[in-house]
Amino acid sequence: MPPARPATAAPLRIRWDRVGRVALLVVLVIVAALYVQQALAYFSARAQADRQHAIVVRLERENAGLIRQQRALNDPATIVLDARRLGMVRPGERPYVISGLGGR
Repeated sequence: MPPARPATAAPLRIRWDRVGRVALLVVLVIVAALYVQQALAYFSARAQADRQHAIVVRLERENAGLIRQQRALNDPATIVLDARRLGMVRPGERPYVISGLGGR
């Protein structure tokens, strides 16, 4: 059995090595939390940039298709072909209508 302490015993000593370790551990946790927060912000921005890039690629493809369509529609041969499909004739031409060939 340990001897009993007298009432006028010396105050408890502070273990500075243990306090230092706890302080370093707290600082380490704070620094790690700051890095995690920045990493999450980076990955969020990266994902948003990837989504925006996908939209840009889709719009570029759509724009290229529309440019091709515009060129085709401005071609004189296409204009004449579309007009003929609508039943139009040039001035001075005589229109002919042939019936009874397709229906049975």
